[in-house]
Amino acid sequence: MDSQSLHKVGFIGLGNMGNPMARNLIESGFNLVVHDLRLASAENLLTMGASWADSPQAVAVQTDTVITMLPNPAAVEIVVLDEKGLLTGLRPGCTWIDCTTNSQTVFKRLARHVIAKGCNVLDAPVTNAVDAAHRGELIFFIGGETEVLGRVHHIIEVMAAQIFHAGPLGTGIAAKLLTNMLWFVNACAIGEALVLGAKAGIQLTNLWEMIKVSAGSSWVAHHDVPSVFAGHYDPSFTLDLCVKDLGLIYELARDLGVPLAMGNEADEIFHRAKATYGGDKGEMHVVKLLEDITGVSLRVAGYEDFSHVSALRDTSGETN
Repeated sequence: MDSQSLHKVGFIGLGNMGNPMARNLIESGFNLVVHDLRLASAENLLTMGASWADSPQAVAVQTDTVITMLPNPAAVEIVVLDEKGLLTGLRPGCTWIDCTTNSQTVFKRLARHVIAKGCNVLDAPVTNAVDAAHRGELIFFIGGETEVLGRVHHIIEVMAAQIFHAGPLGTGIAAKLLTNMLWFVNACAIGEALVLGAKAGIQLTNLWEMIKVSAGSSWVAHHDVPSVFAGHYDPSFTLDLCVKDLGLIYELARDLGVPLAMGNEADEIFHRAKATYGGDKGEMHVVKLLEDITGVSLRVAGYEDFSHVSALRDTSGETN
């Protein structure tokens, strides 16, 4: 039996991102204990050999390292501080890794409680979307002590394409929020470029190829434009989650005294898209806003079945 199978890992939050992350851990030989608000979210993992725990406390009692991947800061607070939360089950020497796109303020406060119990803490939010979570190719932004990261690196690496140590506790969260801000700004801007290009007479897929190799390229250009062409606008990440993250970005900027002209403009556009189409709609509906205003359709024949993202949709957890 290898060392990984002897190392018990807990995983709480089995939504869009958490479920495939947990699956990759099981497939790599880790002994996994899982929990979610919905038992159904864990069914595939239990079939693969994971153990179910009825509460975060029960996860912590049985494991050496606990990973949380939750929808928002409020959910993290409940998981940590509830009567049957992590804090009541963690033992000295254990490690809590929070992969949630969290509030830096909330996370640091919760981390102090966990550290006071003699435990280790890392903030480790991820990027690279749902499809990368399934492939085990997420990008991790880690905040915390180098020594702690070294002890759990072998756990994180089976879910990751790259692991960045951002700095002290909370800096992983800050890095994630900064990259999300650029994502959201680019999502708004790509819509303007596509609509303007279409009206200027450029064939859309030709325009897309030019954008991807130009100074105007971005992750959004490579990853999200096909969802616009297909007309499903990437439902794997909802407008509700975009607005939540933009609020966390504003909170961080406010606390650090940094004005965000572009970030605030993106926030306004995403709120408008949510009000227009509903918070459960895909994040690229910010592009549909401009389509509807201008009467320009960005549908492209041949992309109707571009569903690698939508097929993975599961609204039970964090999805970015």
